[in-house]
Amino acid sequence: MAGKKAVIIGAGPAGLTAAYELVKKTDLEVSVYEMGAEVGGISKTITYKGNRIDIGGHRFFSKSDKVMKWWLNILPLQSAPSKDDMILGREIPLSQENHGADPEKTDRVMLFRRRLSRIFFLRKFFDYPVSLSSSTISNLGLARIVKIGASYAKIRLFPIREEKSLEDFFINRFGKELYLLFFKDYTEKVWGVGCDKIPPEWGAQRVKGMSISKAVIHSAKKLISKDPSIAQKKTETSLIEQFMYPKLGPGQVWEEVAGKIKEGGGRIYLNHRVVGVKCQGRRIAGLTIRDESSGASEHIEADYFLSTMPVRDLISSFETNEVPPEVRKVANGLIYRDFITVGLLLKKLKVMNRTNIKTVNNLIPDNWIYIQEKDVLLGRLQVFNNWSPYMVKDQNTVWLGLEYFCDEGDELWNKPDKEVAAFAVSEMVKIDMIESQDVIDNVVIRVQKTYPAYFGSYARFGEIREFTDRFENLFLIGRNGMHRYNNQDHSMLTAMAAVENIIQGVTRKGNIWDVNAEKEYHEERS
Repeated sequence: MAGKKAVIIGAGPAGLTAAYELVKKTDLEVSVYEMGAEVGGISKTITYKGNRIDIGGHRFFSKSDKVMKWWLNILPLQSAPSKDDMILGREIPLSQENHGADPEKTDRVMLFRRRLSRIFFLRKFFDYPVSLSSSTISNLGLARIVKIGASYAKIRLFPIREEKSLEDFFINRFGKELYLLFFKDYTEKVWGVGCDKIPPEWGAQRVKGMSISKAVIHSAKKLISKDPSIAQKKTETSLIEQFMYPKLGPGQVWEEVAGKIKEGGGRIYLNHRVVGVKCQGRRIAGLTIRDESSGASEHIEADYFLSTMPVRDLISSFETNEVPPEVRKVANGLIYRDFITVGLLLKKLKVMNRTNIKTVNNLIPDNWIYIQEKDVLLGRLQVFNNWSPYMVKDQNTVWLGLEYFCDEGDELWNKPDKEVAAFAVSEMVKIDMIESQDVIDNVVIRVQKTYPAYFGSYARFGEIREFTDRFENLFLIGRNGMHRYNNQDHSMLTAMAAVENIIQGVTRKGNIWDVNAEKEYHEERS
């Protein structure tokens, strides 16, 4: 491969994984073009006045040993207690290997974190996934519990034979009553359309392995085993209770990877957007790339092209006569859901920690909370203190991420930052989580194309895949690159598969598309 070139579009997890693997395993000349000003994609970490924001919350856990080892090759697991571990006297499984790291002495370290996420509904906290605990029964009341049990029994006896929508998918696994209480409204907040309008494929990728019976079995096992090991291959993803996390947030990993790519001879160009794709027979001949800083454009040629850019944008960049009209129509009909995070710095929360979990300053112990309340737009709440104590500049403050799901150009998206922040504060006051006088500062962050949607023209996505797969040297990888709701590790696995294809001279793309495929859930135990 000496003298040959590989171009990667996008410096998110998939793009950077591909670049790093190519730099390590080949002698290709590797270049990465990123349209933004930072690496990491939606897994980047944003810093505001010394406080760090993780866009969406990223657990570093995978049932792929390859991915777990890959991460630990970038940042070693902690070998000594972290700041909050010491304050709380918490016992955790520390790395006993020589390459372990002390988080109080170095930033280059993966923390071992315990996971807790709950649902906030009826102004009360519920376990997530929902369990039949005494608190759940008390919160819901006996009448609702009976209705939930009856509807679940009914659907087990008379399941929906053909699941035509996400609504059917949820009802088949949880019963209609539980679906209406805990799934319907939140899912519709995320996507902006009814669950009956969303195909069941989304559920097949995100919660296929979960059900009431598995949640009950998992709860029973917890009473027997107290093993806090990070290895949890037999556990459904929604039930995973510990994970790794970079000391300074997820973007730290991708900044480290970017550094290693450059050390290996690779190049990363920020603020460079692909605006044209030129074909030659069954191959991509080159790209037109615009430098967003200067406005200048250049044409580049290469032997291999790996794309993580949104499929809709990729297809629109092709020369018009190269794309069949129907393929262009399908691409133009693909829908994305966008995202706003409001970083909120507080003196304290009004809501109290009423769990048996010890926390610093008795803060609620959640990593994130699903806001199920119908009377607010707020969808999810991140508590960054609990992801890593090093994400927060002052340990005596509370640093939150208030997450809103929206569409670029809609009313919320177009509001000035001050109005968005004021609206977010008013909603937190409304659900009785904070007092307005405890707000110290805020920041508003907008993220485009966060969630590729499974409606719109998605049912015809196969036509796009057939078109792009015919190009021998083009590999679509990652969440937006494949228009698939991948987790971070799945995006990395698609990149690894593409690199192996390049090394082996394989032009078929089936193994890439098989990662996180609906028929076999991506995180089932291998």
